Amino acid sequence: MHLKTAILTLALVAPNLAPAQTFPTHVPPKRSSQIQSGFGINSDLPREPYLPWNRWWWTRMFDAGVSWIRIGQYENSSDPTSWDWVEQKRGVYAIAPEVDDYVDSLLENGVQVQVQLMYGNPMYTSLSGVKPDQITPAPGTFHNDDRSMNSIFWPPTTPDQIAAFLRYVKWMVNHFRGRIHYYALWNEQDIGYWNPWGNPEEYGRLLAAFIPAVHETDPQAKVIYGGQADPVSSWAKRALDECKCAAGIDVFAYHTYPGYGQNMNPESMDYGAYEADSPAKLRDLVRNYPGIRKDIEFWDDEFNSIGTWTGSDDTVQAKYVPRGIIYNHAAGVKTFVWLLAAGVDGNEFDDFGFLHGLRNLPDDFAPRPVFYALQNTNALFSDTKLDPGITIEAADIPPLRRQQRAPLLRYGFRNKNGKAIIAYWIAAHSVAGAEFPPLVVDLKLENSGIREPVLIDVTSGDVTALAWKQGTTNTLSAIPVRDSILAIADASYFDWPVLPEAPSSLVARSSSSGVELHWVLHGGSPSKVAIERRVGNTGARWERIATESGTQFNDTSAPQGSVVCYRVRAINASGESAYSNIARSGR
Repeated sequence: MHLKTAILTLALVAPNLAPAQTFPTHVPPKRSSQIQSGFGINSDLPREPYLPWNRWWWTRMFDAGVSWIRIGQYENSSDPTSWDWVEQKRGVYAIAPEVDDYVDSLLENGVQVQVQLMYGNPMYTSLSGVKPDQITPAPGTFHNDDRSMNSIFWPPTTPDQIAAFLRYVKWMVNHFRGRIHYYALWNEQDIGYWNPWGNPEEYGRLLAAFIPAVHETDPQAKVIYGGQADPVSSWAKRALDECKCAAGIDVFAYHTYPGYGQNMNPESMDYGAYEADSPAKLRDLVRNYPGIRKDIEFWDDEFNSIGTWTGSDDTVQAKYVPRGIIYNHAAGVKTFVWLLAAGVDGNEFDDFGFLHGLRNLPDDFAPRPVFYALQNTNALFSDTKLDPGITIEAADIPPLRRQQRAPLLRYGFRNKNGKAIIAYWIAAHSVAGAEFPPLVVDLKLENSGIREPVLIDVTSGDVTALAWKQGTTNTLSAIPVRDSILAIADASYFDWPVLPEAPSSLVARSSSSGVELHWVLHGGSPSKVAIERRVGNTGARWERIATESGTQFNDTSAPQGSVVCYRVRAINASGESAYSNIARSGR
């Protein structure tokens, strides 16, 4: 709805400025294909019947500008990349062609992938004295703490179990060589996902074997330490001490859910949410750990604060998620928010999804407010880096000082084109259903290069004109300040073309005359649709076979006796959308 963006002319009273520029009244979306380095999301892979690929949810991450994804979850079910799916018969490894399609869909639409290689398989790790030679993975509905005899949460701890796990790891890394470059050994040590409970020494010993298995199979691949949920420094140190493998870790990942289950603002992750621990303290430990690589990256690869938690609601979530992302971004930490769409057959029902799950209700797969806040955050702050040379002086805000309220945070970033954007907000506890009291602040910006300033509400996406204080070109007087991120940029900041949203719901049905295709178009003023065909599975060449203006096409030239795959993408005057889901048809 907000893609129909009006264009305003910015009129400023400050002297010696260039002619006024036009700017949009709403942040224009930036698609994943337009971003080189941005933020991430978590998602289950498509699965029937709760996350069908031909419903409108998967492509929305591309429309929202998601740059990274973390796959291979154990939250609602083990994913088809997990050990229990890949090795269902002892010594036989396989991935369904659809799983390759899911991964290719991510990569070809501009999203980089990290995958968690999950560690339990009843053929090897079961407590039974007689191990099965073949298993059938549970499709969902199980969850921690599962301590049944054949639970997938029993980790490999013996030499034989670890050797079996490494055979799966090497097969996976080799299978996705050249496509997936990041592999995580995951554990949430504060929950029962590692029976009987998370153990740092056991994790460290498995990590010590995992690292060379990944690096030797694919020298270009990166290893993610993923053994931290709550950022407990003592747990990390014990794991690293046991592993003796610090030099082989490329990325150190942890999770932050400050005050899990209740409303705690995201910045509290560093002051009080974890008592004496914090992500900042954990990162400091890791950076100074003997042997750790100097360029190690830090990822907060699960973050959210959901509206169903005590004291919260959807409006609070829409404020907190951008705050958490930009707070981490200023600290040099990449954030992966949890979760794209709810898989309601598991233990989270519909709580976490940025899109509602499939409950057979009118709002199935509809976005929550946080989805649009994420879209705005991605468009504005992807491909930016903190610029310490930008200084932001803020006048005192007496109401905050009198009430000893939260601090005013402000950061200056600069994008790949050299343009600055300023983010500022009050790091307050946001109250469900309540408006933040109206406050204003004076800001003095140095070295920003902003000439014609505009004010951007990151949560709503609204863009309005600002004017420098009379007689200055660096001071903004009495501008709003809130408990949600506001941003200041130049009117010229929005210099990217608005591509159409990806088509969804592509289906292919064989008929006597060919293969009938149907799809659904969405926003971005698409005028045409490009139709592409592939004969065979992953690795076969895609060919553009037609360009249509409607929502259906009959492929009368589809070959007989082959697996035929299709995808479509929308076209407007600015370019082409992401690809739709892939639809298969055997003739």
